Amino acid sequence: MTTFARFASLLLAVTLFAAAAYPQYTWSPELQVKLKGLGSPEISPDGRKVVYTVNEAVMTADKSEFITHIWMANTDGRDNRQITFGDKSAANPKWSPDGSMIAFTSNRKDNRNQIYVLRVAGGEAEQITDGKGAVANFEWSPDGRSFAFTMTDPRTDEEEKDGKARNDFRWVDENVKLARLYLTTLAADAAGKREVKKIGDVGRHVTAFDWSPDGKRIAFAHVKSPVVDFWPTSDISIVDVSSGSVSVLAATEAAEANPMFSPNGNFIAASVSDLPVRWAQSNRIAIYPAGGGSPRKMAASFDGQPNMIAWKPDNGRIVFSEAKGTGTALYEATVVTGAVSESQYENSVISGITMAADGSMYAFVTQNEATAPEVHVVRSGAAATTRISSANAEYAKYTVPRTDVIKWKSKDGREIEGLLTYPMGYTAGTKVPLILNIHGGPAGVFNRNYVGGRGAYPLASLAAKGYAVLRPNPRGSSGYGVEFRRANIRDWGGMDYEDLMTGVDHVIAMGVADANRLGVMGWSYGGYMTSMIITKTDRFKVASAGAPVTNLMSFNGTADIPSFVPDYFEAEFWNDPAVYAKHSAMFNIKNAKTPTLIQHGENDIRVPISQGYELYVALKRKGVPTRMIVLPRQPHGIQEPRLQIATMQSNLDWFEKYLK
Repeated sequence: MTTFARFASLLLAVTLFAAAAYPQYTWSPELQVKLKGLGSPEISPDGRKVVYTVNEAVMTADKSEFITHIWMANTDGRDNRQITFGDKSAANPKWSPDGSMIAFTSNRKDNRNQIYVLRVAGGEAEQITDGKGAVANFEWSPDGRSFAFTMTDPRTDEEEKDGKARNDFRWVDENVKLARLYLTTLAADAAGKREVKKIGDVGRHVTAFDWSPDGKRIAFAHVKSPVVDFWPTSDISIVDVSSGSVSVLAATEAAEANPMFSPNGNFIAASVSDLPVRWAQSNRIAIYPAGGGSPRKMAASFDGQPNMIAWKPDNGRIVFSEAKGTGTALYEATVVTGAVSESQYENSVISGITMAADGSMYAFVTQNEATAPEVHVVRSGAAATTRISSANAEYAKYTVPRTDVIKWKSKDGREIEGLLTYPMGYTAGTKVPLILNIHGGPAGVFNRNYVGGRGAYPLASLAAKGYAVLRPNPRGSSGYGVEFRRANIRDWGGMDYEDLMTGVDHVIAMGVADANRLGVMGWSYGGYMTSMIITKTDRFKVASAGAPVTNLMSFNGTADIPSFVPDYFEAEFWNDPAVYAKHSAMFNIKNAKTPTLIQHGENDIRVPISQGYELYVALKRKGVPTRMIVLPRQPHGIQEPRLQIATMQSNLDWFEKYLK
């Protein structure tokens, strides 16, 4: 049994014991939205301390937002304390190379992210940057004397003037604001000023960058536009810090991204897409000579979506992670041979993984269906991890519903996996109402996240109300390999629909689900599938569609990803209107009879709210019971706690009305 595996088993046992030791408390949306999010763990250069972030809901009479602050602890778990405070977030903490300072970004001035530095010995944070644009990301120079950072182009003086004069018309796809690469110093001059120098400007949007170990060069990835649709255009260049000269490292038809220098500076690892570039992605790690030349591609990983963590200190191996099924797998790529090997697999969600500079220790955030997220560290080769944070300790007193990983055969014999959460205190043999929950993407995946967490769908609260919830990973999902992820090409709402229906049939056959009390819900692609399902079958008594794609033709002309659907359906709608109509709920809506709740963010540019309105108006005109809740200011995900509560509660009320 691996270190992480021992930890996962111990974690689950401790959680179940703790829950049994307390009386059962009642789950609710208000409780679930208070779960704290953990992130950005980073180990100090000497290996003695770790910093991380805690994100929590703040709700007052005039405020409803999630605020992030930075905490620090010893790597033995002691002296755990908050080190930033206030009503503005502080995030993205990074140790200085000598370990004496922590830099971070905060929007505490003018509501724009800037770089700040806090000395570990104490004192107030010092603001480093003060640009008109917001800082997106930053990195310390290897000598700790300066920073490289990306900052989005601010509005010009003329644009500010036109805005005040209400003369602020704009041309679509023109004058796009880009994130560009800059340098500035840690120390201010005699006048208290710091020079800010733009470097490596190639007229493109910078997405990621990394210093060479000697501080003389910066490798950076860039795309044509910050609009998400342009991710396939990613290339990598190198800028000489002293002269400012730029050379191309990788600029092919593939998408090359996320450059990472080796410790000796001789190589640069990057994530490179296979060709042709597809939205259902297939990527590999490639190793480039830092001076330029042809790359050496590593072998394909299990899921084709490697998340690089770090080079090993020996310059010969790269550590990366991927989703695998409902859990997380860690891998090593060997540079000389190109071989990829799985080092360990966990029946839990491991995220935010970082490695100490000497490779002796890892920090990460972990959670499973029964255990709330916390930060842990583990020494390489050790038999146990050390829990660092206690941000969600209070959740140990809440009994969580049982969740099992189940498998079934789809209509064509393909094996499908999913998570089945039972009602609280479920008695075997009892038939209960079942809600089918469908994930987004379609290349998303349901993994073993804590069921008491935030979001639109309050799993623990639903279980407390007596519902079972099935979360399948149908074909098209990540975590099961590239072929599986691409098995829904030109077939949305086809065989993936059968994967879902056979999953419901399986839970009925298990004796858990009452076939006469079925509901369905999902967000984004899950909303798309929900809208398709109500045009295909009457077996569900109630539905909830969140940010649903309902009309592939109009979606393609209004969303910020107009290349997405044509790639999946391998045709523009004007070349193959029949396939777009066949796979759109709005062209089949005459068959819909299921009472349907629609939930949509008013500022959603990924799935514009017009998609929700199309479904709502059609159902109203047909006389099908429907309601639509509009979430003001919200993009594709719900970012305000009170509106998360409203979304969760409206789902609870809608299912209570039609399933109980």
